[in-house]
Amino acid sequence: MMVKNIRLSVIWALALSVPMAWAAKPRSEPIQPIEPAKVTNPAKVELGKKLFFEPRLSMSGLISCNTCHNLSIGGTDNLRTSIGHKWKDGPVNAPTVFNSSLAVAQFWDGRAANLKEQAAGPIQADIEMNMPHTLAVAVLQSIPGYVAEFKKVYGKDKITIDMVTDAIAAFEETLVTPNSRFDRWLKGDDKALTKQELAGYKLFKDSGCVACHHGPAVGGTSFQKMGVLEPYASKSPVVGRAAVTGKDADRMNFKVPTLRMVEYTYPYFHDGAAATLEEAVDIMGRLQLGRKYSKEEIDSIVAFLKTLSGERPRLTLPLLPPSSNDTPRPDPFK
Repeated sequence: MMVKNIRLSVIWALALSVPMAWAAKPRSEPIQPIEPAKVTNPAKVELGKKLFFEPRLSMSGLISCNTCHNLSIGGTDNLRTSIGHKWKDGPVNAPTVFNSSLAVAQFWDGRAANLKEQAAGPIQADIEMNMPHTLAVAVLQSIPGYVAEFKKVYGKDKITIDMVTDAIAAFEETLVTPNSRFDRWLKGDDKALTKQELAGYKLFKDSGCVACHHGPAVGGTSFQKMGVLEPYASKSPVVGRAAVTGKDADRMNFKVPTLRMVEYTYPYFHDGAAATLEEAVDIMGRLQLGRKYSKEEIDSIVAFLKTLSGERPRLTLPLLPPSSNDTPRPDPFK
């Protein structure tokens, strides 16, 4: 009888614990949680990772995708504008590569429809890696280790730039940052955020920031004018979406950046002019919303924004295959 009572007590304890675990319900908010990446082709992702870290895809042999999109920090380089081949100063701030797969398009002006198109640009751009696609492919084709990996993934002996960009894109699609504290709050964890962070989110939402910064990426899904209520003064020659559409109405229209990992991705805006989150919030409040936030309000919004930092992928540094005697040697000063 005693054994039976013990068993019943255990059953009741388990039964009572289940509803408690399921009590929390997902919240209905303009922002949704980021889901973990689903890898369907591990071999392609691994090849793409190697190419992402491959400096031999640059004329100097020094620059890789990771140079401007450093995965050890925020998926960017934390410079106002990136430095490329022969120390050339680029025209724009490097956007983070984290969660870039969730964006409507790539680059600040949206000139690339997807990550695959985007990957092709920096390789041959003279102010970035300065490597003609034909030479980039020739370098990879001369490396037996890459020939074998491309054959394994694509079933062909001849490497093409289309394969290169496809593999890089497959790797970049895995660079998502789920399970932020804000995501945990969205999923029903009442203890995930502090009072200040909740107040910051309420102010962020009530002010109208969510009109542009919504969805899983908290942005990245539209193009908006920088300087709606006040003109944005910038020394950058970049004109935004107008460079793609040719329409004067699209001047200073830029892709709305994701706010995921935003505490890591300073400086801010297309020209990197805002050095801190506090400065960025102040500028956006005045120029976009016509609102002058107090220091307390700015601190609350910044506290909320920092809760959007999720778990960065824990990556093992890839071991790149050795060059052969036929591999063209880099020339940093060419």
